[in-house]
Amino acid sequence: MRRLPPLGALRAFEAAARHLSFTHAAEELCVTQAAISHQVRLLEQWLGIRLFERKGHSLKLTAQAKAYVRDLGSALDLMLAATERVRRRTDGPLRITVLPSFASRWLVPRLGRFLALHPEVDLRLTSSFSLWDGSGDNFDMGIRSGLGRWPGVKSDLIARETLSPLCSPAFARSAPPLKHPADLLGVRLLHDEPKAAWRVWFEHAGVVGADLDYGLKFDDASFVLQAALDGQGVALGRLTLAASDLQAGRLVQPFDIVIPNDYSYWLVYPRTVTDRADAMAFRSWVLAEARMPAGVTTSAPMSSEARTADAAC
Repeated sequence: MRRLPPLGALRAFEAAARHLSFTHAAEELCVTQAAISHQVRLLEQWLGIRLFERKGHSLKLTAQAKAYVRDLGSALDLMLAATERVRRRTDGPLRITVLPSFASRWLVPRLGRFLALHPEVDLRLTSSFSLWDGSGDNFDMGIRSGLGRWPGVKSDLIARETLSPLCSPAFARSAPPLKHPADLLGVRLLHDEPKAAWRVWFEHAGVVGADLDYGLKFDDASFVLQAALDGQGVALGRLTLAASDLQAGRLVQPFDIVIPNDYSYWLVYPRTVTDRADAMAFRSWVLAEARMPAGVTTSAPMSSEARTADAAC
C-alpha cells in the first residue's frame, strides 16, 4: 500500500512553491488563501519538516522543500499526462482556437497548403479573443498573442510583431501626400491596440503635436487593416498580419520607421498533445510557414504521377 500525503495538500504546496505566494496559489486553484495555508500546514505536519521560511509577507522555500517540489512537480506532470490521455479523444478532430485577426489575415489564407500536405487531418477552427489556458476538453491547441509565459502549457513563437504606418496606395497619393512623418498630422489615424502605439511611433519619428484622440478606433487588428485598405485613413498596422496585402500592393508602408509591439504570436498547447501526430503536424507546418519570407510558399505534395515522372528524369 502506498502511504501518500493528501493530494489536496500536495497540490496546494506545489502551487505555493511555484508562485512563492499563498495568494497566487489560491487564485490558481480557485480556493481561499486560508485554505492554501491550512493545506501547507497539514503537509508540513504529515512530513514532519518545515517547507517555507516566512519573513513578513514573503515566502522562501527551505532546502528540503526545494528538492521535494522538483520531484513533486514531475510527479504531478506525469499524473496530468496520464489523466489527459484517458480523457482526451485522440481519434477526434484537431480543435484549435485562434485570435480572429490572426485567423482571417494569416492562418485561413494559408490553410489550403496545410490540408494539401495533410488531407487526413480533421481540423476544426474556432476564433475567440478569450485566452485559452490549455485546460479542459474544448480545444487541443491555440494561437494567442502575448509574452509567451503561460503556466502549464508549452508555447512556440510564431512571429514577433512590429508596427508601422500603413495605408492604401490611393490614400498615400491623396492631398496631402505622405512624404514625411509630419504629414501624418493632417490625416485621419486608425487606432488599434495597444492604444499608446501611435504616441510611441511619433516619438520615434521625432514628430510632436499629434492629436491622438482624432481618428477611428478599433478593438481588432483586422478591422484597422480593413479600414486602411478601404482608404479610410492611416493605420499603425501589424506587419505580420499585413504581409500579404503589402506584397500584393493593396497596402503601402509610406515610412520605414518600425516599432516593436510588446506582444508576439504564439502556438500554445498542453504537453499531452505532443503524443498526437495531427497536432505535431500542425505545429511543424505553422512554424515552417512563419519562417517563410513574404511571398514564398511551402510546396504542396506532388501527386504519384508527378513523383513517377520526376524519378524518370
